[in-house]
Order: sequence, then structure tokens, then C-alpha cells
Amino acid sequence: MSKRVAVMDLGTNTFHLLIVEGDIHNYHEIVHITEAVKLGEGGINKGHILPEAFQRGVNTMQRFHELIKANNATDVRAIATSALRSASNGKDFIKEVEAQTGIAIEIINGEQEADFIYNGVKLSGCLSAKNSLIMDIGGGSVEFILGNTDNIIWKQSFEVGAARLMDRFHHTDPIPPASIEALNLYLEDSLNDLFIATADAEIDTLVGSSGSFETFAGLIETEKAKPFDLKSIQHYDFDEEDLLTITNKLIFSSHKERAGNPGIIPVRVDMIVAASLVTRFIMHALDIHKVSMCTNSLKEGVLAGMLA
Repeated sequence: MSKRVAVMDLGTNTFHLLIVEGDIHNYHEIVHITEAVKLGEGGINKGHILPEAFQRGVNTMQRFHELIKANNATDVRAIATSALRSASNGKDFIKEVEAQTGIAIEIINGEQEADFIYNGVKLSGCLSAKNSLIMDIGGGSVEFILGNTDNIIWKQSFEVGAARLMDRFHHTDPIPPASIEALNLYLEDSLNDLFIATADAEIDTLVGSSGSFETFAGLIETEKAKPFDLKSIQHYDFDEEDLLTITNKLIFSSHKERAGNPGIIPVRVDMIVAASLVTRFIMHALDIHKVSMCTNSLKEGVLAGMLA
């Protein structure tokens, strides 16, 4: 009898629901939806979830609850990350959701988040015997995991997610050069632990976990007039030149240009600028030339544990 399980990844910008059936190496998706909840909107750096965002979150959890019931998932986990971790009213949100749906949300710390991301990426076969630096750019935090197919060498979560950076640096559009410079200096300051940890490490590849990296890959392939379907791939190797060109284009684009691009999902229209800047910063700072994208991330890592 194969298991049917549901995983929810409750992030700063998006809530994901994944319902699957099967075993760890052979499961099929029954439901896979992403809702742009924007839990951190207007309050992310103030450490408070604003009333409208709070309500959007609760409504989304009610919808997820209905889908879980309708699809008879027996095992359910809801994992919350940076926004709920750092919000003063995060506990109120959790209480409200449990009262309305019976779903008990688990808040995980940055270390656990990095573990789940590593397990998700590893499950998809995106790692090799050589060292990769996995980077997961969320709205609230960015996780870095240095590791290979065998193990994690080092991992850390930094509160420099795209929503936080946007709130701090991206106020006029296109983003001005002075703001880009300020953002880069801020990253240089904030990511000191990363530089120390990777100082003597041979990094073969930067592996971008889902999110913005899926957008980068989609935009690159669409510009080449090639069909691109995220559902049919788990892994994508970037051409360095293509990646630098597309991120550059995004950084200097206007909100209107990005909003009019069908290749950018609405929740990512503005966040993609900060995500592009972080990606370029890391490539440059750590002198990495090989970059790939993996469609698996935290929720698949949680899933791995549930199906194992």
C-alpha cells in the first residue's frame, strides 16, 4: 500500500502545497500548487505580519485543508520558515490556522531549513561527488549549503531574502546604481560567515534551488524560442554568459517590462531584481562559473523524510 502524503512549505512570499503518492524514489504528484500569499508584504523587516497578509495566509491554509481532505492524504506536514519565524505575531497566525483547519504548523530554524533543502536537492540527483554550493533564495532568508552526494560540509541560513532586500534597497524602478552598490556592500557585510566557510573549499558548481532560478532558466530558453516546461525537468545547466545576460537585463528593467513578461510569475515580478543581484554577487564573490538549477527544494526534502 503506497502512502499518500501532503507537504506545505509556508514561505515569506509563497505557500506551496504538494500532495504525492508512492515511495521515495517513485512518487507521483496529485496536487502541486503555489499561492502568492505575500505574508511579508509591508511588514517583513519590521517583524510583523500585517492584517491583510495575515488573512490571505489563513484563507490559503483553509483552501489547502480542503484539498488535503478531498485527496485523502493521511500524513500531513506544514513547515514555516523565515517570515513566521521572525514575526512577532507568527504564533498568533499558527494558533489561528490550527483553530480553523486543525493543521499544526511547525516553525523550523535556518539549520533545519538548510537540511531539508539539501535532502530535496540530493533526491533529484542534482549533486555530484564534487562540492556544490546550494543556494536557496527565499523571500525572507537565503540558505547556503556546501556539500556533495555524500554529505553536508557546511550550511547556514542568512536573513537576506529577496523580499527583505527589496524592502531595504529597491524603492525606485529601475533600481538605481547607488542602490545596487549599497545592496552589494550589505551582502558583503552580511555574508561574512559564508566567505570564511568557503575560503579553502573547491566549489565546482553553484546549484540554485527552484524559485528565481526556474525563472532565469525559463526566460533564457524562451528567448531562444525553445519550449520550456518545468514539470518535465529536474535539472538545468546554465550557460554562464546566458545567465549573466538575463540577470543583467532583469536588474535594469522597469516594473512595467517585468510585469508584461509572461515568463515571470506575478509574485516574482519585483523580487526577481534582488534575486538577480544576489546570484551575480555570489558568482562574482566566490569566482564560480558553473551554475545549475534544481527544481527540488525544501518541500521535496520534507517529503523524502515522510516517504522513507
